[in-house]
Amino acid sequence: MNAGWQLNKLMCQVGHRIWLRGYCAGHEGDHSLRLGDDRLLCTPAAASVGFLEPQQVCLVDMEGKPVEPNPTGCQPTGELGLHLAIYRHRPNVKAIIHSHPPHATAFAVANVPIPEGIHPQAELCLGKVPIARYATPSSAALADSVTQLVGPQTNTVILGNHGTVSFSDQGLLDAYAKLEIVDAYCRILLLAVPLGRVKTLSDHQLMDLLTAKQQMGQPDDRLACADDGCIGQDNEPYLAALDARPVTATCGCNGGPVQTTCTEPGQPQSAAPSHARFESLVRTITDQIVGNAGTSRPQESR
Repeated sequence: MNAGWQLNKLMCQVGHRIWLRGYCAGHEGDHSLRLGDDRLLCTPAAASVGFLEPQQVCLVDMEGKPVEPNPTGCQPTGELGLHLAIYRHRPNVKAIIHSHPPHATAFAVANVPIPEGIHPQAELCLGKVPIARYATPSSAALADSVTQLVGPQTNTVILGNHGTVSFSDQGLLDAYAKLEIVDAYCRILLLAVPLGRVKTLSDHQLMDLLTAKQQMGQPDDRLACADDGCIGQDNEPYLAALDARPVTATCGCNGGPVQTTCTEPGQPQSAAPSHARFESLVRTITDQIVGNAGTSRPQESR
């Protein structure tokens, strides 16, 4: 089996992984793999990336035109313009995945930037993840909204009201790893909100982390200013969500009204009922049960 066919199979295998993880539904998402200066493989339009066959993968040039007719009649993905724009902007990029991972997309539709300086794995593997303004899918405006945010070290961008795009200079599997990490990190962030607090890393801890990252051969420009507190300046929209306290309710006994309380943002939740109050509540409920049992018990036959 030739190398080209093996790469087509890899495109299908990665698509199936994306589908298994629930990062796409229906015909959502697309990915591409650069073969050289003037060729790339891309997923087809109007097809689930989870169930691709190697012969469906499209071979196109850097203008987006098919190099040869696809044997199945498939056409290249409609989002190919986004891929081509990133390849032109960053010639070292070898693979791109556009998807709709639900937890990261939640940040996209809420227009909340993904916070920094919280999770070591996110800092090491993603760095700063910018959020692009909304633009119509498949449009030139979408490509422009992304490329203006892509710096030399950017590998993931959140697409406003849309999804994510991850890319790598290592290959398709590395781009897929970044997709997994951004959604896992966003899931952690969302799970932390009901807990009401998030501990951010200190400037000193971030300095140590980014220094280690640089020693691993992954430069990060934020190292130059981390000690001055430059990391986390866009965290406020997410941190504000932690101040939203849920409404709590206590049932009304003996037919009384249900009472609700809600603490002000930034204030601690009300303490749990005292032991004496709890004991009184238990006695009241017990008396009700016993009383009802006594009045509803059928008379014994004589």
